Amino acid sequence: MTPGTRSAGVRIAGLQFSRTELTDLLVAWLALGVAFAIFFEGGAGAIGALLSAGGVVLLFVSLATAGVAFLLHEIAHKVVAVRYDQIAEFRADHGMLFLAVMSAFLGFIFAAPGAVHHQGRITPREHGHIALAGPAVNLALSLVFAPILLVGFAIASDVLAVLGARGVAINLFLAAFNLIPYGPLDGRTVITWSKPVWAATFIVSAAATAGFLLSGAGVYAF
Repeated sequence: MTPGTRSAGVRIAGLQFSRTELTDLLVAWLALGVAFAIFFEGGAGAIGALLSAGGVVLLFVSLATAGVAFLLHEIAHKVVAVRYDQIAEFRADHGMLFLAVMSAFLGFIFAAPGAVHHQGRITPREHGHIALAGPAVNLALSLVFAPILLVGFAIASDVLAVLGARGVAINLFLAAFNLIPYGPLDGRTVITWSKPVWAATFIVSAAATAGFLLSGAGVYAF
């Protein structure tokens, strides 16, 4: 189904979601959670860890960090597109989700879960805002996870420290990566609209990502 054809759905927080779209969002969230859980546990040797007593915690951390980062990134695109009177719906790329899980077993992640497709008349400025919304939400989420990391350190909780560190690292990385002005990535649309806005957000994202991963806290993330 394309964004121009609607199926029965539900309204959540003022947004209309078709049942197909909700299913795609759920599948993408779960697939990415599993993929990152496998990746974080070292690839092919992760099955034993995930099937152990602590496997539920490992999966929860991945769903709450990588899964939420990707999910809210895409929903942010939809929110702004709808704000500009676009018809917008997320569609999962099931082939790429399968590749994400399989690549995780090999020790790396190739994650392109799908995209929000939108249609309607739009200006370059509005298009730039839609594209920028995803990375902007990831930057905001990195700030949400930072206190969790600090609390984890303060009370010597490995679970909270890992949850916070991975939440910060993944969201900073997603912001920086998606702002690369190449191909279908958000950066290409943003830089077409405003080079100063693109430069400011990309530099902040890239510098923050590098700084965090080089810090002592970064070792908890990867």
